[in-house]
Order: sequence, then C-alpha cells, then structure tokens
Amino acid sequence: MNKTKIFLLFLVILFAVVVIGAQEVVEAIVAVVNDEFISLSDYLARHDNFYQMLRAEFQGEEFTKQYDAFKDTLMDTMITELLLLQEAGNMGADVTEQVNAQIDLIKEQNAFTTNAQLIEALNRERINYEEWKESLKVSFLQQYVLGSEVGRSIVVDDSELVGFYNQNLEDFREPEEYTLKAIYVSSDEKSEEDVKAKKQEIDEKISAGEDLSILAAQYGEGPEKDTQGDLGSFVKGQMLPNMEQAVEGLENGELTNWIEMPNGWYLLCLEDKKESRIKAFEEVRDEIELALFNEKNEAGIRKYLEELKSRSFIKILVPNPLDYK
Repeated sequence: MNKTKIFLLFLVILFAVVVIGAQEVVEAIVAVVNDEFISLSDYLARHDNFYQMLRAEFQGEEFTKQYDAFKDTLMDTMITELLLLQEAGNMGADVTEQVNAQIDLIKEQNAFTTNAQLIEALNRERINYEEWKESLKVSFLQQYVLGSEVGRSIVVDDSELVGFYNQNLEDFREPEEYTLKAIYVSSDEKSEEDVKAKKQEIDEKISAGEDLSILAAQYGEGPEKDTQGDLGSFVKGQMLPNMEQAVEGLENGELTNWIEMPNGWYLLCLEDKKESRIKAFEEVRDEIELALFNEKNEAGIRKYLEELKSRSFIKILVPNPLDYK
C-alpha cells in the first residue's frame, strides 16, 4: 500500500472515531485490514453472540475457560477471516452453488420442501435468514481460499501411509469382543430361599438340555426377557469387571456361574468371541490418509496465514474493544 493511500486511510479512520462539533461518534474502528475496517459494533456483535452460546452450553469454571480462550483470540480470528474474504475477492471466487447446495441439504435433512419453511424454523430460533445465508457464503469463501492455496497442493504418498501404519500398529488394535446371552433373576422383594430355588430350577432345565433362549424368555426378569436372552456384544473394558472376568476364559457356548449383582443374579452364556487383532493396513488406509492429510493441512494453513498477514496492512487501533469507552 503506497504512502498516499495510507494517509487517506488515516483520515478516514480519524473521521470515524472522533466527535465533529456537537455530533456524536458515528462508529469506532477497532482494526484496519488493508483497505477495510473491523468496526466496534461488528466486534461486539460477534462477542455477544458467542458469549450467549457459551452461556447456554457451559457453566462455572468450564464456561470461564471457554470464554477466556474465545475472547483472547477474537480479534485475530476476525482479522484472519477478513483477510481470507479479501483473498477470495481477489481470486474472483463464486460459491453460490455450494451455498445453495448446503441450503438444499439442510432442507432435505429437516423435511422442508420450501425456503419459507426453513425461514420460519430459523425465525423460531431468532436467526435472520439473510444473515445466516451470508454466514454460509463467508464460510465457503474462506474454505475456497484455504483449499486453493493449501489443500490442493498437499500430497500423501503410499510410503508415508505404510510408515505411519508400521510405527503405530497398537493404535489399530481391536480389543476382544464378546457376544452374550443372559438370564437375569431379580432379588428384589424375594427371600433368599426363593431366589436360590429359581436359580436351581433354571440350572436343572439347562442341564436337561433346554434352550437358553426359551428359558430366558420364560424365567428372565430383566430386559433380556423380551429378546430371548440376547444381551448384545461388548468389547473388552465395556462390561462390569466381575462379568468380564467371568466370561474371559469361556469357549463359545459355555456358561458362567451365577454372578451376583446389587439387585439380582446373572447367568451368562458366551455366544461368540472375537479375539483381539491388529487391523490390516487396507482396513485403515483411508483413516491414516485422512489423519496425515489433516496434519499437513493444519501446518500448511498456519504457514499460509502467517505469510498472508506479513504481506498485508494490519493495524489494531483498539487492542481491548470490550474496554472501549
């Protein structure tokens, strides 16, 4: 930016923040980014909107932590976003199709057939449709710039994928998985003798060869009664320790002893056991590629933004806008 333009810009800034005669301040400018401004009202609006979102989601120390992190980076975030929008303009980026496609997708996901239905839904949440649509456009424009300047140049070759896989094999290990059937006998409002008698009756029928599924439906007193004893599948670490310990050494089709619980007893049958294994490379190839791409992309974005800021005119006029009087 040449000296003449900087001087004219200074005059505009001066006009924007001082009182002329008896007139009140029209607008305060908190930062200059090339030939555009970030106004105090824009900064406060962004701050207040996010503050309310955080208030609705977090409380106490967690709210303070989240808010402080947001507040400390808000100015830099707004400067970065404005720089990306300026770059999008320089590139002649047009994201109309992406915006319309996103709106159509949101309508489809919410079973809306018209824009009027979407607008009505947004209004109920006190969201202005045009402002919301503009925010979509801004987001897509920023993504366009970062994708063009960083994402498109990233390459992850096969040697990197295989190397990462071999160096992190344990990260791709699947734990043991148990598929179980169960009969649950409640001890609530029963005498110890009644519970013992019912367990013994079930044991005798199993010994006589009766099907566990039928017995679970007949004698079960838990949710498994309605599923003929199907308890589901559990990976190692998901079950209660005493239940997991009881099934660890079983072969398919074998039963545990009765397992005491706070309000009753479980009898478990191991239907199927999948041994722990390390996933094959081809099973996790896409996962690894995405992880390495994201790692390179994040590093590339940081470098690109540093370079973009270094070749731009950025002047912060009000370092602490929340304290501005």
